[in-house]
Amino acid sequence: MSEESRFYFNDFNKKCTIINAITKMDVRLIDKDGNATLQLVNHHIPAVLQNINNEYFTINETLRKNETNSYYYHVNSFGLEYIAAGIWRNSIFYGSALIGPFISSIPSIGFISDILSKNKLPVSERKQLEEFYTSLTVISSMDSNSIGDLLVNMCFHKHIDSQLITSEIITPPLNKEQLKTNIAESKTMIEARYQFEKRVMDAIAKGDKEEIARIANESNSLLHISDRIPESPIRSAKNITLVMNTVCRKAAERGGVHPIYIHTISEKFAILIERAPNLPHLKKLGIVMINEYCKLVQTFSTRNYSFIVKKAVDYIHLHLEDPLTLPDLAATLHVNPSHLSRKFKSETTMNIIDYINQKRVEEAKLHLQRGNVSITEIAFMVGFNDLNYFSRVFKKMTSLTPSQYIKQFL
Repeated sequence: MSEESRFYFNDFNKKCTIINAITKMDVRLIDKDGNATLQLVNHHIPAVLQNINNEYFTINETLRKNETNSYYYHVNSFGLEYIAAGIWRNSIFYGSALIGPFISSIPSIGFISDILSKNKLPVSERKQLEEFYTSLTVISSMDSNSIGDLLVNMCFHKHIDSQLITSEIITPPLNKEQLKTNIAESKTMIEARYQFEKRVMDAIAKGDKEEIARIANESNSLLHISDRIPESPIRSAKNITLVMNTVCRKAAERGGVHPIYIHTISEKFAILIERAPNLPHLKKLGIVMINEYCKLVQTFSTRNYSFIVKKAVDYIHLHLEDPLTLPDLAATLHVNPSHLSRKFKSETTMNIIDYINQKRVEEAKLHLQRGNVSITEIAFMVGFNDLNYFSRVFKKMTSLTPSQYIKQFL
């Protein structure tokens, strides 16, 4: 990078930091060769969404071919959206500033199904992708236009360091009696919060949504205690909710959920908590978070299984689209096939092949409901290598053929 380029990029480092702080969105500074020289990111893009970095060069080339006051609204095959503006000085293109990824609508189950089928992604990644897309900022067309306009204007002008002017701080007189009362109330609130966390942790570990509902109603909200903290209540509330995210994560782990599922939901809520604009929003988010962790335990818990069955169930969930047979699964887990088969049937009440087929049919339903992918493609996508066998299994489990099932959603 030339000295001139380095000078301009140092100026843009400050601008990108400001944009990141205000929008709470990921911001990248891309040099003219398509390399990210600065990345201010909260969203770590799942490994299954490959080659995102290769798009930076394409974005630069689009900006380079257009007017200097243009901004580029880029949408890739994964439905991830970006806004970029070129860095120009004296008609020379030095690179671009890039905001994103974000999305323009709330991601539905169908949206995730389309991303999986369109890009031929493994269906076992559905849960991780759901958590990732849900964590993204949803931007309206009006907001995206404003962001593009802001980006162009910031790219056109040199950064000017601001000077802070503050009013005189007036220190209130110390009231010792009030201070004693505040300390006593603070102790009570802390004790109540720890008791609250213990009850929540126990309920999540059991996947007990009814107990979660009772706790939420009794407490009204775990965040009410932050309303009485005068110094930056929103920051205090965010800190408490981040702690609760950790408590929930530990509870889900205790409830027998695989770390991969815990990690993705934990990252999502860490981002959403920091992005929360006010206390009411944060309080609602806290309850949503607790319920989602509870649902996670209900769906993916292997808590009551023996070690070998737990390993088998986790492997099936994480490799659903791969060839899965009893001998192969036993070999992977280094266990005798007959022993694995007996243990699995005893603990899950299903034989291994029926369990695999059930999970594959559940995934197939989500794609069939969309009606935009052929039955053959869906069969192969979810792990069946024979269309007739898929149809027989599907009808056995749903009493409908795949074609009959599709007609219900037309």
